[in-house]
Amino acid sequence: MDRKPDPEVLDNRALGRATLARQLLLRRHAMTATEAMEHLVGLQGQLANPPYLGLWSRLSTFAITDLTELLTSRKAVRGGLMRGTLHVVTARDFLRLRPVLQPVHDKAQRGFFRRDTEGMDLGELAAFCASVLDERYSTNVELRKALAAKWPERNATSLLHSVQYLLPTVYVPPGGTWGTGGSTPLATVDSWLGTPLPESDGPSQMILRYLAAFGPASVKDIQAWSGLTRLKQPVDELRPKLLTFRSAESGVELFDLPDAPRPDAGTPAPVRFLPEFDNLLVAHADRTRVISDEHRAITNTRNGGVAATVLVDGKVAGRWRLVRAKKAVTLEIEPFAPFATSDRKQVLAEGEALLAFAGEDAQERDVRFV
Repeated sequence: MDRKPDPEVLDNRALGRATLARQLLLRRHAMTATEAMEHLVGLQGQLANPPYLGLWSRLSTFAITDLTELLTSRKAVRGGLMRGTLHVVTARDFLRLRPVLQPVHDKAQRGFFRRDTEGMDLGELAAFCASVLDERYSTNVELRKALAAKWPERNATSLLHSVQYLLPTVYVPPGGTWGTGGSTPLATVDSWLGTPLPESDGPSQMILRYLAAFGPASVKDIQAWSGLTRLKQPVDELRPKLLTFRSAESGVELFDLPDAPRPDAGTPAPVRFLPEFDNLLVAHADRTRVISDEHRAITNTRNGGVAATVLVDGKVAGRWRLVRAKKAVTLEIEPFAPFATSDRKQVLAEGEALLAFAGEDAQERDVRFV
């Protein structure tokens, strides 16, 4: 019996280049915002501005109005998906993904609020809030008041958060669009999109799309990105369609699509400014292909935040933030180590381009290394 050949070994640099290619970060692409969002399987959207910045970093032509118009026309939505966190995705992707990911949301509700909802009919809770939201889009404050009136003996805040896991909802624009903040009205998916959620067709298609956007990757990587568990069996069922590799550093088995790009490890990677919570930094269990554990401890905050970061030669090399004051905006860049002269020039040039996009209304713009 012929021995099956050992899988090709990929080191972190090769994995990083492959993932940067999938994430549209080796060059800017001539895609529409819709095409990019569907290729990336959405953009992390805890805050309003990061999805815009993420698209700007990846597309050759992108304007703030491109994404805002998709959200206001209901062609894109902002709602809970992977890991139970907010994402901006196309409307059709929300309908595809949320049924598959509903177990993640159910588990989160039990983990956080089981005690405060003990003995309740959670179906009744979700149906009550659906009726409230279908009658009138409501903010969290308004929905909490309705819950307190219905169940005065319960913790209304816990009920509110439970509903946001149990009931598929989306945020109503202009909330969640560029430059907005504060309390944003919620709507049920049925009422906002006019289409009920379908039944889940299982995770297989989602796994293939994940590999197209983030591979090569392990089962644990797919689980870390999605929030789902026990994905070994569905990945094994897909094995005949996939290539397998092995990580040089960890020895872990990695899976990938046969026709997905895997550039040479020496491929140049341009400087890029990534927003808070960018997909690239939250999509793997082992993230050392793009960020060292030492730097991850700096960029990740105790409350689950992920800082805006600078990529130099394909790896996170610093943090950045925009500081606004009256009609001026300053881009503050904090390198983790001094940049080489050539890298500093590229960082400065990309930073000035970022300021022109994000601070176009400012009369004064400045880049500062801190």
